[in-house]
Amino acid sequence: MDIRRRTFLKIAGLTGGTLVSGGFKNAQAVIQDPSLPDFSGMLIDTTMCIGCRSCEAACNEANKLPPPKVPFDDESVFEKYRDTEPDVYTVVNRYPNSKDPKNPIFVRRQCMHCNQPACASACLVKAMEKTKEGPVFYNKEKCMGCRYCMVACPFDMPKFEYNKAMPYVRKCTFCYLRQKEGKKPACAEACPTGATLFGKRKELIEIAKTRIYQNPDKYVHHIYGEAEVGGTGWVYLSSVPFEQIGFKTDLGTVAYPELTKGFLYGVPIVLLLWPTFLLGISYSNGERKNTKEGWKDVYSR
Repeated sequence: MDIRRRTFLKIAGLTGGTLVSGGFKNAQAVIQDPSLPDFSGMLIDTTMCIGCRSCEAACNEANKLPPPKVPFDDESVFEKYRDTEPDVYTVVNRYPNSKDPKNPIFVRRQCMHCNQPACASACLVKAMEKTKEGPVFYNKEKCMGCRYCMVACPFDMPKFEYNKAMPYVRKCTFCYLRQKEGKKPACAEACPTGATLFGKRKELIEIAKTRIYQNPDKYVHHIYGEAEVGGTGWVYLSSVPFEQIGFKTDLGTVAYPELTKGFLYGVPIVLLLWPTFLLGISYSNGERKNTKEGWKDVYSR
């Protein structure tokens, strides 16, 4: 075995070892027990929201997003359902109130910042990552544009900039940088009624349970996001069944990464060891060719 072959085997061994240990470690990090870290979260009480869109305006300013298509003080925006967009991280929609027809229900929609995010588990380069503070953060410098995060997300939150020459995935950041500075998310700071409450997720769930217990006729006895898809950082209270105000209620309580755990363990190895294997074959073929050429030289002498 010459130097070149030893070098190749060393590289292949290091690559394989890194992929096996790194791949398993990364997958395990994604599916860790959500009860261990004390994530920050947000409690949205839809019974307190008045549809002022202050949260939208604050989000727009904090993230330096373009001006809205419909001014923040224009109520005509509620005539049609709106979804988030690459340049619109949070939206407020209006729904009829089956309990009180004279008072519609306003519901804000944005990334749910799942405890065990499917988007992060689907990302091969860790451009999407659950931070220890709670936000699911997107690092555009790592993104390779595969958009697997969009397919994986049960809430359809990541949005792709299809109309840009250098497109990225965009979504609510949960004001990650503001949280790192010890500040509240901009939307929570701007909410005039307390409908958007920021704090530690565990404490927010206790607050939500207390509100239901003290006002059993006011609230549906369910906290949306407490258990859905393994739990989300943003949890909701409502006076009517959640399916009546646009929420998916068929997601189950198992975190999506748990459903694909075996696949996640295998993906890094299959995708990354396979090229190494092919490189080995190519190298061996080259060695055999060089050896044959060498023997030809010997016989020709």
